[in-house]
Amino acid sequence: MLLITITAYIIIPVYTLLFAWGTDWFTTNFSVLGNLYGRKNIFLLWGIIVGTYFYCVLKRVICNLPRNEKEKAFSIAALLFLTFGVLTPYLPDAQPLQSVLHVVLSFMASFSLLICLYMVIWKLYCMNQAEYQPYLICMMGITMISAVLLVISGIVSTALEIFFILSCSALLQKLYSKVSSPRLYFRWPEEL
Repeated sequence: MLLITITAYIIIPVYTLLFAWGTDWFTTNFSVLGNLYGRKNIFLLWGIIVGTYFYCVLKRVICNLPRNEKEKAFSIAALLFLTFGVLTPYLPDAQPLQSVLHVVLSFMASFSLLICLYMVIWKLYCMNQAEYQPYLICMMGITMISAVLLVISGIVSTALEIFFILSCSALLQKLYSKVSSPRLYFRWPEEL
């Protein structure tokens, strides 16, 4: 649990911000940054860290859900799309077809993650509305702010990618802590 918390609150944010350091967050994105000279391996490592974190933590949350095949499928799809997206170069002038494929794979990774998170949170919300309503509201807030960032810049910008990754990783860590926390049940003495 400690490693998950450190990854969500320290490793992913610090690495993500360092990766985007010194760039214009509203006119570029990770696809462009990841294919700049000297940043390809950094981008690959970022993808490994983020992909592993989301897949492993989602797997632990999903295993507690009933009838969880769809959630498992979307978490695996998100990981595979991210893996292939990071490995596919984004060089629109030199390799236009591969660049289009990179954009599609990257979009599908984020979309699959978003759908998976909604499915997991919705299922938990249906099981216990009072406990999981804040998570559903937070997920809707992440979606709305992401949409606003998309409209502001007109592209999937670094700002949008940073916000989406950091907020989703923090939300998933909180969700994992909630789902895996020991339940305390109190039994009142019979004579009271």
